[in-house]
Amino acid sequence: MQNIPAPSVSDIVTDFLGSAPSLEEIATYQLPDELQKQAHDLLQKNRDGMLSNAEQAEMEEFRQIDHLLTLIKVKAKLKLKANS
Repeated sequence: MQNIPAPSVSDIVTDFLGSAPSLEEIATYQLPDELQKQAHDLLQKNRDGMLSNAEQAEMEEFRQIDHLLTLIKVKAKLKLKANS
């Protein structure tokens, strides 16, 4: 039996965006609880100086996706405000 890796944060976010969400859904989107917990755990391990190389790469992916989501959400909110 093969181990199927868990979807990455990029997979989760691109699946969401690929589902053609409304501007409202984009503006209020939050990562699933398990991913938020994983990000928090990685940040704590980073503060403690305990990250492995793989965990450092994962934390960097979270950082990049968070930055991109922030930009997308701001633009969605601006469009919603302009349309109201």
